[in-house]
Amino acid sequence: MLLLQSDFDSSIAAEFQQGDHSIDILGVPVFDGPGLWEMLIRFGINLLVCWIITHFLYYRKSRRRDYYFTYMLFSTAIFFILYQLQNMKIEVGIALGLFGIFSMIRYRTEQLPIREMTYLFVLIAISIINGAGLTSSYTAFIVTNLLFVLIITLLELLGFSSRKATKIITYEKIELIKPDRRDELMADLRARTGLDITKIQIGSIDFLKDTAFLKVTYISDDPEPNDIDMITKFKKK
Repeated sequence: MLLLQSDFDSSIAAEFQQGDHSIDILGVPVFDGPGLWEMLIRFGINLLVCWIITHFLYYRKSRRRDYYFTYMLFSTAIFFILYQLQNMKIEVGIALGLFGIFSMIRYRTEQLPIREMTYLFVLIAISIINGAGLTSSYTAFIVTNLLFVLIITLLELLGFSSRKATKIITYEKIELIKPDRRDELMADLRARTGLDITKIQIGSIDFLKDTAFLKVTYISDDPEPNDIDMITKFKKK
């Protein structure tokens, strides 16, 4: 049977041609070039904006490396959660479940320091992404997980997650709490506590008892968090 040129449908041919070159597993494409580039471009823009705000606006004034670490990982986690779930129909039950998971994360807790809470949030985010299913391609799915690992490794190598702890001290030499004697105060606390103190904040002052509450920030060598760092006295039963 002779086929005429007028009987040729280019759209149908293009569809079959595309299907011959694409490989998918269980309905999900193994590689989606445009989708992967879209994810990387959007992630790059998001990371750049968050880094500019964190580094040049926040960190330049506060010098809090622990929050630098937290903000960058938070932005990464939130981006990938929204990107990977954007094409999924999230029902009310799933939405309430996600809200319940994230509402349990409290940064005021004394049991888990902020660095450990950040890792917990990232692990929850990765688990949600990995467990919710694929929405783009296997390549983008794997790249998402690798980017998490890469960014955490980079921040760790740069030292932005150095372990710092705080302690409340009842201090009796209130003559040293004056701003012009801050170096003497720092030296005295380091000698008496043996801690590598990096910052001192002065709280309530009692001139009747010649005491003051000091909050000191120090670099801890103990990997385990100290649950009684912020306790000044034990409650009487």
